[in-house]
Amino acid sequence: MTPLGRARLPGRPALGRLLESRPVRRFVEAATAMADAPRLAWLSEADGRIGTTLDLERTARELADFTVPTLADGTAVDLLEAVLHGHDGDPPGGTRVPLTRAMAVTAIDRLSHLEPDPVGELSTLHPAPKLAYECLVSRRPLLVRRIAPDQYEKIAPTPNAARLMRGASVHSYMVVPLISRGVLIGMADFIRCGGRPPFSSRDLALACELAAKAAVFVDNARLYSRERDTVLTLQRALLPRAAPPTPGLCVDSSYRPAVDPNGVGGDWYDVVPLPGGRSALVVGDVMGHGLAAAATMGRLRSVARTLFNIDIAPERVLARLDLAARDLEEDQVATCLCALYDPAEGTYRMASAGHLPPLMTDPAGTAGFVDVPPGAPLGAGVIPYDPVEIRADTGSRLLMCTDGLVKDRSVDVDGWLDGLRRAADGQRPELAGVCETVWERTAGAYGTRDDDAIMLVAEACRPGGFPLSVWDLPADGTAAHAARRLVRERLAGWGLGELADATELIVSELVANALRYGNGPGRLRLMRGERLCVEVSDTGPDLPQIQHASCSAEGGRGLQLVNALCRRWGSCRTPGGKIVWAEQDLPG
Repeated sequence: MTPLGRARLPGRPALGRLLESRPVRRFVEAATAMADAPRLAWLSEADGRIGTTLDLERTARELADFTVPTLADGTAVDLLEAVLHGHDGDPPGGTRVPLTRAMAVTAIDRLSHLEPDPVGELSTLHPAPKLAYECLVSRRPLLVRRIAPDQYEKIAPTPNAARLMRGASVHSYMVVPLISRGVLIGMADFIRCGGRPPFSSRDLALACELAAKAAVFVDNARLYSRERDTVLTLQRALLPRAAPPTPGLCVDSSYRPAVDPNGVGGDWYDVVPLPGGRSALVVGDVMGHGLAAAATMGRLRSVARTLFNIDIAPERVLARLDLAARDLEEDQVATCLCALYDPAEGTYRMASAGHLPPLMTDPAGTAGFVDVPPGAPLGAGVIPYDPVEIRADTGSRLLMCTDGLVKDRSVDVDGWLDGLRRAADGQRPELAGVCETVWERTAGAYGTRDDDAIMLVAEACRPGGFPLSVWDLPADGTAAHAARRLVRERLAGWGLGELADATELIVSELVANALRYGNGPGRLRLMRGERLCVEVSDTGPDLPQIQHASCSAEGGRGLQLVNALCRRWGSCRTPGGKIVWAEQDLPG
């Protein structure tokens, strides 16, 4: 019989049945849940603290900051360089060690000297340390509860970093892979130092849970950054690299991508040199963003350049652009503003397809908008467009821009325009500083821009570097004789007498063509720029083409002769008819 007061301990089978009983099991589950509740709450908090933006470096920084000091005394987030360059996939195996880039490092004060400087896009690439390399290859986390003296070199990226870690009493380490959608993108390292307990298996499980959450945010930021870079690269590649020579016009331009990656893509400008020293200025904005908008922008710009070479009337160019926009598969619309500058007349001819009006600043610095009928956006199918012609005095400046420069959802369009006018009004900086001045003044008024923006500024100046002569020709049989005499005298004055014979022959053929097919010649224009250009205008509607003349035919070889004597020639329509032009290379 058992003595009174002495409890009888159950045997192993009885102890097992006791532990598996429902009351004990519920007690153990409740105790475990109470212990894990703070950890679960901490993991839940990560959803609101990590991935607040789509900026890659900031997302990595948020991950590192969130873990210190709750989980670790120091955290580093490193991404594979190959993944950052768009090569998704596993790191190479064998003896080839993958390169990683430190995107963020956070540590407590006593470990602040361990942070590499700099981090992010400017940081130096370094091979993955041995233990980190094992983690990347196996895609499994690694835990070193107590770091042995010979393990620091396997943990730190450089010998100096290993020495610093040893001196800071770093004693525990774990590394966790960052995997999102099956793609390995990098790793997160965690360390503890001093008297803090070493990492446990529960800490490793917690870090893995956090890494699974954070990897999705980091990967989203990576993919978004890559898409923005792609769109921005395409956007810049489709814009002009440099402005061509523009007689009588000094041109400056500026493009600023949006701070928000959502705003990139769709804005464009162009400066198109045309016959007789004319210049076409074009600014447009596709209503959309991303790759589709950038691709549409490139198509419309190419079509516009082609159209200006066959028709220099801005209103007709916009009408044909509208037809081209309606044929695009993306079914996108765009706004566009076209201006044709004629240095001989000193005038702009403009037409707008739903775009912001241009701003004209006189030589005194007073700015005002040009009253251009707005028209419908390209692709809307509402044509025709109404042109307007204005005088451009020497020293006056024309500013054309897209709405990203002044867009502000808190005010209406009139407020946008008034802010732009005030930014351009007043003191006149040098032409090269106009864009920067307007950027600064509008940035103060509208803050961070969420759309890309373009500015194109043109100042009317004397075409001294491009001698230009214009004559009205008689509409009778004496026109060819008069044209030859005028050309020979002017070329002698320019020191180009050796081109006189060929130019006389060319101008004779052009005048004869105008007499026969164009209701008589109108004006003769001669310009010396990079080449010598001769141009004859008429009121005929048909553009000339080279004909195949038979051996017995007495005529039909005039344009063949022009084609043989010139570097290039062509014709294009004007608001009053057409012009036929030809260019020759200058001697030497």
